[in-house]
Amino acid sequence: MSTDDGMQLVYYALLLVFIGGALLIEVSGRGSRALRQAALWGVIFAGAIFAANWWVEGDGPRQQVAEGGRIEIPMGRDGHFRLTARLNGADVRFLVDTGASSIALGPEDARRIGIDPDDLAYIGSAMTANGEVQTAPVTIEEFAIGDIVDRNVRAWVIGGDLDGSLLGMSYLRSFARVGFEGDLLVLER
Repeated sequence: MSTDDGMQLVYYALLLVFIGGALLIEVSGRGSRALRQAALWGVIFAGAIFAANWWVEGDGPRQQVAEGGRIEIPMGRDGHFRLTARLNGADVRFLVDTGASSIALGPEDARRIGIDPDDLAYIGSAMTANGEVQTAPVTIEEFAIGDIVDRNVRAWVIGGDLDGSLLGMSYLRSFARVGFEGDLLVLER
C-alpha cells in the first residue's frame, strides 16, 4: 500500500467516525438542538467534500501497464488523463499535459522524491494558466511506470503554487506511439 493509499484510508476512516458520531447524536436526541444542527451541517459539509473528491479523482479504473511497454491510461471524469509514476521510489500522480513542454513538479511532489525546493536555483520561467512562474531544473534519478524505467530524467520544479505535477512532451516523446483508443490514452515504447 502506497502512502497515498494509507492517507486516503485514514481520511475515509475519519469521515466514517465523524458521520457516525453525528448520526448517534441526532438519533439519541442527546445534546442541545444547536449541537445537533451543527453536527448535521458538519455531515452535509463532509459529504460535499467527499462527493467533490470522488468526482474529480474518483475510484475509477487506473492505468494499466501491459507487456511490451504499453501503458493504457483511462480518461478521468473531468476529461483529463492522470498517470501515476514512481520517482526515486515515491509515487507521484501526474496530469498528462500535451501543452506542457516538459515535466513540471509541484513543490510538494519534489519534496516527496527527495528534492528540497527551497535549495534550488530558480533560473528559468514558464507561463501557466495562473501567469508566469519561476522554474528550477532538476534531474530525477529514476522514473518508473511499471516495468518501464528511465534514469536521469530532466524536469523542472515550479516555484509557485502548482497543485500536483504535469507530465509534458519531453517525456511523452520518449514513447514510439502516443495515441487515443476511445477513452484511453495509450503510450507505447
